[in-house]
Amino acid sequence: MNQAGTPSAATAAVRAAGGVVWRRTPLGLEVVLVHRPAYDDWGLPKGKLAEGESDEQAALREVREETSLVCRLGPELPSTTYHDGEGRLKTVRYWAMTVSGGELAGAHEVDVARWAPLEEARRLLTYPRDVVVLDGLVRAVP
Repeated sequence: MNQAGTPSAATAAVRAAGGVVWRRTPLGLEVVLVHRPAYDDWGLPKGKLAEGESDEQAALREVREETSLVCRLGPELPSTTYHDGEGRLKTVRYWAMTVSGGELAGAHEVDVARWAPLEEARRLLTYPRDVVVLDGLVRAVP
């Protein structure tokens, strides 16, 4: 807290949203993963909410910005909570998403966006918390 009694930038909670874009193929379920060169990590597309934006709007925008895909929201998936690089508590809400347009390509802060079979995705994901979200997808989609 600062002297005015409001959270300082270092302690303010961060809200973010993202999606697990999925499709079924003859070989099984595939999901979109993104690689961020600044962190050299593989994850799910996500990002912070803009001023006045709902979590759902942010999830769709962030997926579009990072993957070039236009998507539809499906069921909500498990959220993740962790401390970001600045020590702030960050909560990310996720939704299952299906593609309604666009061509998959890395964009914005992402150099690679690719489809990965579910088991490969589990191995590639850098953070175990993202695997929990994938497990939620398996329970949520028909």
